[in-house]
Amino acid sequence: MNINLIALLKQKVSAIVLEGETEYLSEKSQALSSFFPILLAIFKSKPELIGNLQSQLNPRLSDVFSTNPGLKEEFLEQVSGTVPTGAIESTLNHSIAPTLNFLETEAGSSEPSAIVHLIETHWPAVSSALPHWAPVLLSALGVGLASGHSLHQAPETHVVVEEKKKPSFLLPLIGFIILAALLALMFRACSDKKETESASGVPAQTATSEPAKLQLSTGSTGDLTTCQLYSGNASYIDILQKEIKQIFNHNIGCGVESNPSYHTEFIDQNAIPSVLKLVKGVPNASIIWMGDQLSIQTANPTDAEQLATKIKPLVKNMTVMTQAMTAASTPIDNNMAISEGNTNAEKALAAINPEQVRALDIATALNMQIINFDTASANIPDANKSILDQAAALIKRASQVHLTVKGHTDAVGDAAANKALSQKRAQAVVDYLVQQGVDPAQLQAVGYGSEQPVADNATPEGQFKNRRIEFEVLNTESGVVREVDEEGVKQQ
Repeated sequence: MNINLIALLKQKVSAIVLEGETEYLSEKSQALSSFFPILLAIFKSKPELIGNLQSQLNPRLSDVFSTNPGLKEEFLEQVSGTVPTGAIESTLNHSIAPTLNFLETEAGSSEPSAIVHLIETHWPAVSSALPHWAPVLLSALGVGLASGHSLHQAPETHVVVEEKKKPSFLLPLIGFIILAALLALMFRACSDKKETESASGVPAQTATSEPAKLQLSTGSTGDLTTCQLYSGNASYIDILQKEIKQIFNHNIGCGVESNPSYHTEFIDQNAIPSVLKLVKGVPNASIIWMGDQLSIQTANPTDAEQLATKIKPLVKNMTVMTQAMTAASTPIDNNMAISEGNTNAEKALAAINPEQVRALDIATALNMQIINFDTASANIPDANKSILDQAAALIKRASQVHLTVKGHTDAVGDAAANKALSQKRAQAVVDYLVQQGVDPAQLQAVGYGSEQPVADNATPEGQFKNRRIEFEVLNTESGVVREVDEEGVKQQ
């Protein structure tokens, strides 16, 4: 073949992914160069992964390494260098969908078998582009690097003298020994991190990972209002989700972040269902279960003390702390609201049929999220980028979707400065969607500053609610603006 598949990937896909990037541009480009041949090698060995990724609006690096999540972190360490791994992972996440699109175009079909055939046809170029450390990584994933085609194999010959055949068995043996040594060195750190579980029931934990965490709160009637779960154990997450839904008679359960950076076990985790049964029915209660500490907050101090007295015998390896809710509790509540809102937005976007995209559905989903900008900043938080990625993938499929992005602030500070900041933040959202491939003609940004509050600016809670981004739908034929709010869709 005349084309070099890897060279074209670097040229076309890298340009799409890195468009508008200014930070760590060289390092991200190098990471993509290492990632492309590794991804194609995995596709060649595991065609079913291609179909799995094609079915997702926003395929991620964790999906590629789903059979061995720990290897993802090892891979990121190899390609990140001095750059934060989160920045590199975000870039690689964004590259997967356009890489699939590129392969489908070159193969002339979206069928995994056609894509695998394309990769096999260009295998010499792909294999030669693999980093020197890639064979160890791929071997650990169960990916072989043999071509599987006779046209890439050395032709058989019968004229080689017998003396020259003798070393032939040594080369594979030497290669195997080197490969085994590299594999042992590469993953020694992983094995060294493992600690045995002590007899006290405290799970083994690594020094570099974060504790598993459960945040949960109840409303005025003691029913579940917000819940967020962080764990590195997907199986246990499913088990705990079922328990929470059953205990609180709640259809949704917790928002979830399953990530290998979190511990796979909670301390005294067998007691979690029993503790939650005690929390149910307690009005305006909030618990945070993290590491060896369990924090209990209630609006009524007596409720907190009574709850702690019942819980302490169940969690013998933990410290139970109590406090009444005050204004200082607001940041915790805000964080939980952000997590829950963003989780609901992701679920709503995932439920949209890509073949029947409606503008109102997208706006409704996007308005579930909370884009919590830092003070005086217009940088979009990482937590919202994956949501906007999902939305962009849908908007690109529907040219009839036109959205107005509205920026709002609280009333603290100078009104003119607030209005300028709200415009800048709304424009940052529009710019991000455009970077993901959305037609700029489908979007517009408007900043309102503090002119349209939805809550009392005299309280921190009200100020938090007023600092927001909203999405409106404009029917370009009728000129009627349709806005989505908590009460549903309404005409203006």
